Amino acid sequence: MIRDICKDQAFLAQKAEPAAPEDLPVAADLLETLEVHRDGCVGMAANMIGVNKRIIAFDNQGGYMVMFNPEIVKRAGPYEAEEGCLSLSGTRRARRWESIKVRWQNEKFQERIKTFTGWTAQIIQHEIDHCEGIII
Repeated sequence: MIRDICKDQAFLAQKAEPAAPEDLPVAADLLETLEVHRDGCVGMAANMIGVNKRIIAFDNQGGYMVMFNPEIVKRAGPYEAEEGCLSLSGTRRARRWESIKVRWQNEKFQERIKTFTGWTAQIIQHEIDHCEGIII
C-alpha cells in the first residue's frame, strides 16, 4: 500500500523501535511508496511513512534492498555532503562516510554484514539517521 510521506518533525525525531517479523507488511508498504517516488527519492525509512520501526529501503545500484534493524559497525573516509529528503523542504549539509560496514537482518531475519561504499553508503547513512531520530 502506498503511504503518505510523514513531515511531522516531532515524530521523525523519535528513535525507532526494533523491527520484528510481524513488520514485514510495513517493509512492503515502504517499497511500494519508494517506488512511487523513485524520480525524486532513492531511499526511505519506515518513519517516513508514519511507522516508528527500524526498517529502511533504498536503491542499491539499480535494485531495491530492504534492511531490518540496520546499524553501522565500522566507518571510514569522512566527507561533507548536501542532501534532500521527502520529509523536509530544501537541502541540508550532512557529514557522511565514504565506506561503511553495516549489520542488519534480511526479510527472514537472518543477520547479514556487508561493506558499502560511495553513493549507496551515503543513502544508507541517511536512512539509518532516520532510524536514530536524526533529521538532516
